[in-house]
Amino acid sequence: EWGHPSDNLGGILATADWLSRTRVAEGKAPLTMADVLVAMVKAHEIQGVLALENSFNRVGLDHVVLVKVASTAVVTHMLGGTRDQVIDAVSQAWVDGQSLRTYRHAPNAGSRKSWAAGDATSRAVRLALITMSGEMGYPGVLSAPKWGFYDVLFKGNQFALHQGYGSYVMENVLFKISYPAEFHAQTAVECAMKLHAQVKGRLEEIDRIELTTHESAIRIISKVGTLNNPADRDHCLQYMVAVPLIFGRLIAEDYEDDVAADPRIDTLRGKMVVQEDKRYSREYLEADKRSIANAIQIFFKDGSHTAKVEVEYPVGHRRRREEGIPLLVEKFQRNLATRFPAKRVNDILALCQDGPRLAATPVHAFMDLLVI
Repeated sequence: EWGHPSDNLGGILATADWLSRTRVAEGKAPLTMADVLVAMVKAHEIQGVLALENSFNRVGLDHVVLVKVASTAVVTHMLGGTRDQVIDAVSQAWVDGQSLRTYRHAPNAGSRKSWAAGDATSRAVRLALITMSGEMGYPGVLSAPKWGFYDVLFKGNQFALHQGYGSYVMENVLFKISYPAEFHAQTAVECAMKLHAQVKGRLEEIDRIELTTHESAIRIISKVGTLNNPADRDHCLQYMVAVPLIFGRLIAEDYEDDVAADPRIDTLRGKMVVQEDKRYSREYLEADKRSIANAIQIFFKDGSHTAKVEVEYPVGHRRRREEGIPLLVEKFQRNLATRFPAKRVNDILALCQDGPRLAATPVHAFMDLLVI
């Protein structure tokens, strides 16, 4: 299953801030950012390990179910929940109504996908709070015949869990650094950027564009036909390749109507042939690789063609940490600057780059830095 474990930060950080301020008001020691970071490792691990071998999108459910489950578990523990209370709260998360993937796919792709995870992590806090107030749990929520999650929503299958909980997910997390693109397309965009200089003056001469990718990309983001809105476009592999081929960039504004109206984009989309490389699909799932490979080759009407450009690991991948981390810090600084004055940007950046000082910082003091 694909997912974004960082979405759990919404519930974790809000809860930690509230707990920290409450403790200070009672004359007790506040929570520190070390507590937040430990909670985030736990949330990443819960969501990620559940996602490793269990595909919720194949049964039509959105991955934010795992945000809700992970946030519920961790937030209940943060609130002082016992083991039994954590189990009760998590049972509430599974028995809750689950989001369909309707809003991520044509013809219904829409802006809900931008707030679905926030909704899930906030719902988790609600479930944790009512459990802590004494609400009962449901021991058979997954396995109950006919009425349990497995029979109702998972085609009768049980979850496959062949890995314990440690820190594997956090250590292997992918950072979305370079492009505002659905992650299955990140390496495709890198390929398109490399080809831009060769094709920008020959767009009308292109006969076909061969996109070689992995099965998940084909299932989730390969789209033909009309794209109705920005949410539709930023989950379309072909659109995310066409834009950098034409313009040599892919930024958030490129999904808006004015850019999408450029007829060259749909012309190029119409010339794209998407095909699966079985090795790409296999290595996407292999624990020691987790590649997200794409390749592009462009053929012209005169019979000439570009080289086949292949990128197997995106810049945010663990295998490209040395290259990616400086870019990640630069992106963080650039985005801080859209909201805060220069001195505040420098203060936040300096704190976040000093591990021991960040870990010791009270949560409410960290949050105060984010307020103007």
